[in-house]
Amino acid sequence: METMTRLFAGHRSLWLAFYGCVLAAWAALFAMQMQEVPASLQVDGLAYLISLCRTTAADVGFQSAFVMWSLMALAMMAPTAFPAFRTFAQLNRTAGAGAAPLAALLGGYMLVWLGFSVLAALLQTRLAELGLISDLGRSVSAPLNGGLLLLAGAYQFSTLKEACLNACQSPMTFFFSHWQPGARGGATLGLRLGAICLGCCWALMLLAFVAGTMNLAFMGLAMVLMTLEKLPAIGTRITAPLGVFLILTGAVVLLLPLTNSIN
Repeated sequence: METMTRLFAGHRSLWLAFYGCVLAAWAALFAMQMQEVPASLQVDGLAYLISLCRTTAADVGFQSAFVMWSLMALAMMAPTAFPAFRTFAQLNRTAGAGAAPLAALLGGYMLVWLGFSVLAALLQTRLAELGLISDLGRSVSAPLNGGLLLLAGAYQFSTLKEACLNACQSPMTFFFSHWQPGARGGATLGLRLGAICLGCCWALMLLAFVAGTMNLAFMGLAMVLMTLEKLPAIGTRITAPLGVFLILTGAVVLLLPLTNSIN
């Protein structure tokens, strides 16, 4: 019962829809890995997703790339912000408000990540045009891989990352500082929370081009790491080590081809 209370902090139907959307996004991403689509899934409503299953990341168009990145954003980023969502739901319930502010908060948050998905899809299509990514969306360029790893590692130590992470780790303080009532206030808070979350995680999300944009293992690992970073008791202990690891890995990726050419 205690677990259910944590998972459904008021407005149970809205939370069920939230969890259902996240699970559906993961299911769709899993389906996109299939070489053959079961006949039971071949219904009109899933025809578009089935077509994505048969399209490689290297020849996908902008529209399909946007759908894939949007699914990734929902599957990976919505769970990382659950503590903040739950905190808002509890404050909203204390204030005696209905479900509209929470729904608006969730919508505003995801709207920010849809904007990121637009930019990521544009970047993917451009990299594909230049022949820099494989069929699985993995960069085939050592300089690009190394650069993305170094960028993500260095960003771990930036003041912007620290400020955004502090806000994510203290959702109660964030909401008290910026509180606005009603659905419009919820939407504004959602946009602000989404922007802060984007400030925390954009560089790590771009590492999908290193591991592969269709790599489920990377998606799962990245989601866990980004979730842990937002937990105050754990996040402060892993941000710097993760940055060091990414920088060292990026340096190896850049220097290894040079070493091989010399030998």
